[in-house]
Order: sequence, then C-alpha cells, then structure tokens
Amino acid sequence: QVQLVESGGGLVQAGGSLRLSCVASGSTFSINGFGWYRQAPGKQRELLGSISSDGSTNYADSVKGRFTISRDNAKNTVYLQMNTLKPEETAVYSCNARNSRGIVIVWGQGTQVTVSS
Repeated sequence: QVQLVESGGGLVQAGGSLRLSCVASGSTFSINGFGWYRQAPGKQRELLGSISSDGSTNYADSVKGRFTISRDNAKNTVYLQMNTLKPEETAVYSCNARNSRGIVIVWGQGTQVTVSS
C-alpha cells in the first residue's frame, strides 16, 4: 500500500506564497505520477496540475504561471509551490498518486490553505 501525507498549509496574506509537500511512503514503486487538487467549501474539487515520472507537468489555466509542481524522487516527495495567492484560493489542498495507467492509487488527507485579504 501507499500512503501520502501533505504538509505546508497555513495562513498567508493575499499575494503571498506557500510551498506544500506531499510525502509518499509504502509501496512507492507503484507510483508513476502525482496530482494536486483543491476543494473550497461548497465547491467541487479542482485539479490544479500533475507531474509524471519523467518530470513533465501540466497545469490548470487558473494557476498556470503562478503554481509550480516539482518532485524529488529520492525523497518520495512532490511539491506545490504557490505564488501570488488570492483569497478565493482558500481551500483544502490534496495530492494523489497514480499508477502507470493513470489510475489513482491513493489520496492524501489534505492540508488547509487560508489566504487572507
């Protein structure tokens, strides 16, 4: 089994930055890629972006140019660097791990990000 634990959330002022981490443990050999999501109260979960085994990334238009996903394979960790945060981006941020077929293996528990105006 694979477990994911996110960290790095907190309170930040509008225009500020945060870096979230997602650490994988267990049967990490089964992981091919990761995705980052967020869900605000009363809203649907939103895909922010993803990173594959070769490091290639994709981003939602809403965060492109402000958010960056990276991974450190030696540490089994994927990061989400968030810059120029907006109050409307207050949400629970979560990561998931995917296998080589793109199927989600596991979700992390999420970390709260609050952006104050």
